[in-house]
Amino acid sequence: MHQISNPSILYFGTPVVLVGTTNVDDTFNLAPISSAFWLGYRCMIGIAAHSKTTENILRTRECVLNLPSVEQVEAVDRLALLTGSNPVPAGKKLKGYTYEADKFGRAGLTPLESTIVSAPRVLECPVQLEAAFVAIHPFAAETGIENIRSVTLELKILRVHLDDSIVSRENPDHVDPEKWRPLIMSFQQFYGLGGQLHPSKLASVPERLYRTRDTESAGISHLDLN
Repeated sequence: MHQISNPSILYFGTPVVLVGTTNVDDTFNLAPISSAFWLGYRCMIGIAAHSKTTENILRTRECVLNLPSVEQVEAVDRLALLTGSNPVPAGKKLKGYTYEADKFGRAGLTPLESTIVSAPRVLECPVQLEAAFVAIHPFAAETGIENIRSVTLELKILRVHLDDSIVSRENPDHVDPEKWRPLIMSFQQFYGLGGQLHPSKLASVPERLYRTRDTESAGISHLDLN
């Protein structure tokens, strides 16, 4: 049986992302989000229209998408209900947010210099994606600009950093799904992934067939890293 329902949120399970950006005074901001998806080397993130992270991305036109594993869950949770905006926006104040200038310190995470953008990577995160801003799309624009609370940002991935612990032994350009354990947010609760459920026919398609012009422009060999 199915019943008609009216949930307040529709977070059915998405990966947590820590978005690193640079403030106007060259300090760093770090914000957890859980609305993100990838197609090729493009990523769409959903975020509050008037957040410090949105402000920083639109100003600098760059950011880093840091993906934590289940091992970083406590650090991620320490970032909850914190904002880099001062004063705290009314909507966030209603939800209990407080201002925090040093998000990295509060979370116990380590900022790491990026190779292309000025925004920070997170040392502890197994996946770090340097990205450039491409476009913005407001949600609910048809209801009037005064009602826009959220936006999606299209980002182009410029460089991918992967921790050795999640890379395939056979292929340095492949993340081993048996080793990668992303942190998942589902209806405001943290979860991890279980074991493989069933072999996938899709896995028979060579990954190289999904490569795009963006993929190639972001490519870098292991020799280049030395």
